Amino acid sequence: MDPTLVQTGTDAFSSLLGNAWIIIFVLLFLVPMLQRNYLQAERKRVLARLGKARGSQVITLIHRQETISFLGIPLARYIDIEDSEKVLRAIRRAQKDIPIDIILHTPGGLALAATQIAMALKSHPAKKTVIVPHYAMSGGTLIAFAADQIIMDQHAALGPVDPQLGDAQGAYPATSLLAVAEKKKIDEMDDKTLVYVEEARKALAQIRELLRKILEDKCSDAARMETIIEEFVSGKYTHDHPFMAEDARALLGDCVQTDVPEEVYSLMELYRMEMGRSRPGVEYVPLVRDRK
Repeated sequence: MDPTLVQTGTDAFSSLLGNAWIIIFVLLFLVPMLQRNYLQAERKRVLARLGKARGSQVITLIHRQETISFLGIPLARYIDIEDSEKVLRAIRRAQKDIPIDIILHTPGGLALAATQIAMALKSHPAKKTVIVPHYAMSGGTLIAFAADQIIMDQHAALGPVDPQLGDAQGAYPATSLLAVAEKKKIDEMDDKTLVYVEEARKALAQIRELLRKILEDKCSDAARMETIIEEFVSGKYTHDHPFMAEDARALLGDCVQTDVPEEVYSLMELYRMEMGRSRPGVEYVPLVRDRK
């Protein structure tokens, strides 16, 4: 065999192998990046269309749990300080006479972050609406209470806002800690448990007072306000108990509606398609009203 042909074949194989690595690089890195950019652009387009249709500043606070993983290990998403920073920035930048719509899809999160968002939303002078296409539990429910109107899918859910105290071993409902303490003598409990019990008392008092502050404009009837607080804070339900749209309306009244805009469902489909933790949980497109 001609040595020149052998050498040519070897060079061609090496060139093909080099090109294969380039193709693999493109498939592994460039294609997902292009897909992310496309999805982000599509979300912005839907947000802009929804904002224009409703005449509002639309903000998303969306935490997808089912598609986020690293090496097959699920990574939980929840309301954190980074989220509160972004949402507060969006609310602060919204024009004072423009309504705000927040699309919520979250299991909850840090009480501090949720409280910051709720109080910032409550202080906005124009109408505030929270839209819940699927669920807004715990801290998400706290934020929803701060809105003038809650629009829920008929089968969407809010959840209890009773405080949870946790450590490396897990989270413990504050109401359960107090219930256990009532059944034991002080000398039967260790110091750590006693500390938890004391923190549970403080946490419950704080969340009740916070809810009264959030609901004061929504519930002029003191008895009705206390009923809402009892249902959502007292610990009579588990922390993942769902308050469906019908339940929420029975407690909160006509401020709870079920006419979720179709654009919201379209938006949720765009979040479901994307993989990876780099996807932002908070997005918004500023709406600027022309001044005449």
